[in-house]
Amino acid sequence: MTAVPVDLERLTAWLDARALGSGEVALTALGGGTQNVMALIQRTGFEAVLRHPPPYKRANSDETMRREATVLRALTNTDVPHPRLIADEPSLEVLGSAFYIMEPVHGFTPTLGLPDEYADPAWKHAMGLSMADGIAALGCVDHVSVGLGTLGRADGWLERQVDRWLAHLVSYEGTPNYPGHEIPNLTKVSDWLDAHRPTSWKPGIIHGDFHFGNVMFRDDQPALAAIVDWELATIGDPLLDLGALLATFPTGGSGVSVIDATDLPTRGELIDRYIERTAGSGREVTAELATWYQVLAGYRLGIILEGTNARAYAGHAPREIGDMLHATTLSLFQSAAELIATGP
Repeated sequence: MTAVPVDLERLTAWLDARALGSGEVALTALGGGTQNVMALIQRTGFEAVLRHPPPYKRANSDETMRREATVLRALTNTDVPHPRLIADEPSLEVLGSAFYIMEPVHGFTPTLGLPDEYADPAWKHAMGLSMADGIAALGCVDHVSVGLGTLGRADGWLERQVDRWLAHLVSYEGTPNYPGHEIPNLTKVSDWLDAHRPTSWKPGIIHGDFHFGNVMFRDDQPALAAIVDWELATIGDPLLDLGALLATFPTGGSGVSVIDATDLPTRGELIDRYIERTAGSGREVTAELATWYQVLAGYRLGIILEGTNARAYAGHAPREIGDMLHATTLSLFQSAAELIATGP
């Protein structure tokens, strides 16, 4: 059993108070994430996954846990594939941090390898299209009717994106030992986004970090089992999730490549699938609009990942993780610059 940095005695008492299993609690760390702690909880008659902030919490770590739990609870009766929330603890009294537990998802994380069935080109192609299906389902949820009307500040969301994330990048400068960001194409990308900003948009739920590393697939068919890691979920334009999918989708060329691109759908097929699945939602999508959101998604994600690089300089994240994510940031900005130059 891998050690997990939580008070096992306090967690056991918390589970007992909710009649969630009985007896000794075993915790086993789960991999796949770089930002938060996940662990499998096992005891007699009960199994669940714990999600908890990292040992070195960020200023918003507890609020992030509360937000994730709120979103998962709201998605309970929707078509969006997600882990079912079992219980959450918004206070810091139990483990010193807010946390929640959710049902284990049966399936696999594609970035860790694909089962033999996915060697079938048809399965691999369907796998890619199901990514578009997942965010299309999320984009069609009425955020007000499921109780998420106050999750984020919709007014001015689109207009403040570029400056907000640029300010986020500048905020890293105060991190101990961080030498400062060196991101080629930063100015080019931010200027282009400001100059080509869409004139209208429709609010909805966004996952905020949608890519192959934050989903699980089913073993018995090429379809999503669950979208996971909801820490950046908010109210904004769901087209940002389409942009994130496009920005991180394996292409066989430059950019982020987490699985082999062979047999996966093309960019155009993903856009067409999203349009098909969101028909009737009142959301208009064009190739040009998808390009703008793809560039925004790469810009935003690159800046977020650079934050972990800064934290690694301060000793609050593994240095190898910081190096890996900084390289990803550079790749995202390079891909955005190439997209700006070539168009949709």
